[in-house]
Amino acid sequence: MFLAVVGVMTISAQFQTASAQEQPEAATTEEVAPADEAAPAEEAVAEEETAADPFAAGQNDQPLHQQLKKLFIEGGAGFMATVLLCLIFGLAIAIERIITLSLAQTNTKKLLTKVEDALQNGGVEAAKDVCRNTRGPVASIFYQGLMNMDQGVEMAEKSIISYGSVQMGQLMNGMSWISLFIGIAPMLGFMGTVIGMIQAFDAIEVAGDISPTLVAGGMKVALITTVGGLVVAIILQIVYNYLVSKVDSITIDMEDASISLVDLLVKYSK
Repeated sequence: MFLAVVGVMTISAQFQTASAQEQPEAATTEEVAPADEAAPAEEAVAEEETAADPFAAGQNDQPLHQQLKKLFIEGGAGFMATVLLCLIFGLAIAIERIITLSLAQTNTKKLLTKVEDALQNGGVEAAKDVCRNTRGPVASIFYQGLMNMDQGVEMAEKSIISYGSVQMGQLMNGMSWISLFIGIAPMLGFMGTVIGMIQAFDAIEVAGDISPTLVAGGMKVALITTVGGLVVAIILQIVYNYLVSKVDSITIDMEDASISLVDLLVKYSK
């Protein structure tokens, strides 16, 4: 995360430098434009169409990363960096959760078969070795139940239920941070909307007149920051729902396997 923060700060500085370099180029273009007054009628019509829809023209001429870079600068590199950080941190936690949950998945039917064979051939200690050598929360729950088997089946069942709750909490670890970034990202976008409106009204107050040019600048900042915050929230919300569904699937397997283990222990105790 620290490297991500440093990277975002570096990118923001580069964007600000690029925007400063693009301003002289725009001024040069404006100076050269009057020299082409004798252009043919077709070129004049094309220029009028471009002026009527400059955003579409920019989209056709510039690649996607250049358009995103332009929007990032126009929305305020410093302010948009905070929205980008929400996306980076949220995805970093999500990737860690995806890897952890993928490793937590276990073939419960195969594990139950191994535990049953171990109980029949080597007793509780052999079953413990099977669970100890198997990764995942299901194997950990089985091991805790077998650890208390010497105190009776009821005690083993209570241990399985208690430790199952602990494993469920570990599976949900970090999910609250993703929820936090999902809530913060659009809030930052709405804050940018308010800031853009304030800038627009300040410009109107200084100029003493309502001009579309003055209002457009502040409104553009407002819309860009709002879109950025909403896009980040949508991406993280999709990832969050995927993680929740994965946790639910693992939890169902844990509960089903725990019931089957208790049945095995009851059968073994007889």
